[in-house]
Amino acid sequence: MSREQITSAQRIVIKIGSSSLTGKAGSALDADAVNALVDVVATCKARGAEVVVVSSGAIAAGLAPLGLTTRPKDLATQQAAASVGQGLLIAQYTQSFNRHSITASQVLLTTEDVVRRSHYQNAQRTLFRLLQLGVVPIINENDSVGTGEIRFGDNDRLAALVALLIGADLLVLVSDIDALYDAPPTQAGAKPIRYVADIAEIESITLGGAGSSGVGSGGMVTKVEAARIATSAGIPMLLTSLQESGHAVAGEEFGTFFEAHTSKANSRLLWLAHASTPRGRLILDDGAVTAILERGVSLLPAGVTAVEGDFISGDTVELASGTGKVIARGLVAFDSEEIPQMLGRSTKELAASLGAEYERELVHRDDLVLL
Repeated sequence: MSREQITSAQRIVIKIGSSSLTGKAGSALDADAVNALVDVVATCKARGAEVVVVSSGAIAAGLAPLGLTTRPKDLATQQAAASVGQGLLIAQYTQSFNRHSITASQVLLTTEDVVRRSHYQNAQRTLFRLLQLGVVPIINENDSVGTGEIRFGDNDRLAALVALLIGADLLVLVSDIDALYDAPPTQAGAKPIRYVADIAEIESITLGGAGSSGVGSGGMVTKVEAARIATSAGIPMLLTSLQESGHAVAGEEFGTFFEAHTSKANSRLLWLAHASTPRGRLILDDGAVTAILERGVSLLPAGVTAVEGDFISGDTVELASGTGKVIARGLVAFDSEEIPQMLGRSTKELAASLGAEYERELVHRDDLVLL
């Protein structure tokens, strides 16, 4: 158990939830809360760390100006609120960071930006350059254009994936709950858990849903899922409240510290496993299933028996056995309408009859992640 990883972290992702920034649904953005978070970021930067902020609050900040008192249920009104709130949110951050002579920037992401290789590399390059320039990027899901199909769904998960994207040394989730508890925090006798060595240890705990203020979309379940994603990539996570965040990031015994697994997995493949939405499915014969699971090879057309769904080259697809068990995800190299003519045929045979461009893998092993 080492909280030294907190104070020695050189690249940190700090995520703050809507309820910590706005209070009860319908109340305005809390400037004091933004200032408090910014002070913590400034402290981390003063000790030499690079910091990226993942901020919820765009939808919540847009409620009051629109005369809404509760978070809307329909996507169109949520997007309208986000469109109004995003400007207010970034203006407040800019003003707060100005007190420390720190420049902040706005980065809006959708799932598409970070799953497709070209988009992923572009997002990564942009963030790295901002950090090199001493800027604090403020990231949010692009709520005003994201659809149900292309949304991350909650900023806890987005924060974990951003930590993977930039190779962070630490992920900090700032919540309206000060730690993970061994029972619902409102229950008498519930005790905070200060250290989690392995997510499997806490599987039996009853976790809460979205917070009490009615403005967020997450809850303790999404925070534990974020911890699962980050720690599997070799990134430790700290869960704390805004009030205690200064003490927690100073390495004191506040909040809950999730220990990272020792080996770091390939970040883009973890993105593929956790962030992408499969557009179709390839059904594999037994030989191909064994080859992929045991030898980590690419998927060739000869090992595929059927194709399901409508997708284009570069989309995420599931790879499944004949019984329907999904064994992997990958980025497919051909459109769905091209694949039926390729099934069960060798690449040499395909090249001879269809052309040289068909002499390649359906899913390259570098674009494939086992589940």
